Amino acid sequence: MKAAIIQQSCTPNPADNRARLAASIADVASRGAELVVLQELHNTPYFCQVESVDNFDLAEPIPGPSTEFFGALAREHGVVLVTSLFERRAPGLYHNTAVVFERDGSIAGIHRKMHIPDDPAYYEKFYFTPGDLGFQPIKTSVGNLGVQVCWDQWYPEGARLMALAGADILIYPTAIGYESSDTPDEQQRQRQAWQLVQRGHAVANGLPVVAVNRVGHEPDPSGQTNGIQFWGTSFVAGPQGELLAEASQTEPENLVVDIDLHRSEQVRRWWPFLRDRRIDAYQDILLRFRD
Repeated sequence: MKAAIIQQSCTPNPADNRARLAASIADVASRGAELVVLQELHNTPYFCQVESVDNFDLAEPIPGPSTEFFGALAREHGVVLVTSLFERRAPGLYHNTAVVFERDGSIAGIHRKMHIPDDPAYYEKFYFTPGDLGFQPIKTSVGNLGVQVCWDQWYPEGARLMALAGADILIYPTAIGYESSDTPDEQQRQRQAWQLVQRGHAVANGLPVVAVNRVGHEPDPSGQTNGIQFWGTSFVAGPQGELLAEASQTEPENLVVDIDLHRSEQVRRWWPFLRDRRIDAYQDILLRFRD
């Protein structure tokens, strides 16, 4: 399968962001991409740097204007497309939601972000209700997609549950970057840990991983911080964690990558982690902490 990752910077103009995404989708489709993955909340700048009720105006229903726009692009180019939207589910009820489109433009399924962070410059708990759909792969013509969103990518439990439910590939739309006060060494440790933990999910589950991050600097509208420098580094890893492709840390980039989904079968025969799991001994995983 040919998969594409589109790493983009965002401007305050949603129409401009969508237009550049449309051009990039056309580009990767012309190069044979069958699966196209976009970054988290790609229509706008990362608005969670501040807590403002006005930002709820950015949300929209699913189906809605963005699903019509991206569904039309999936249909035009004949690709399976993974998008990331700010969902208005009901008055006062909002989610950070990945929407997957089939080649014909129909919605194949959605994943509502399960783990919601609340850190300086990442005030997502103000905006997003935790997802209620669990960890269920989305069936498409290119395979069963284990789609999660950003903060979900740090949790081995989600990756494992997707694998146990038959996911063929793990996919993580992302928006993550540097806190300006951290030292350069600390910034690089964070970036490398972000990639390393996801490559670990690939190894532990014998599945390819696709992670797509945004890139560029986005200012803090409140002026209280120096904003976020998103670190890019979007990547595709194989089922042994091997890097198949890696994008720039600083520049927008479109990459098309060959992924051999059949390789997972062989890797799992060599490393039968699912066979040797002690499912009789893991009950305490449901505890918050073992006191």
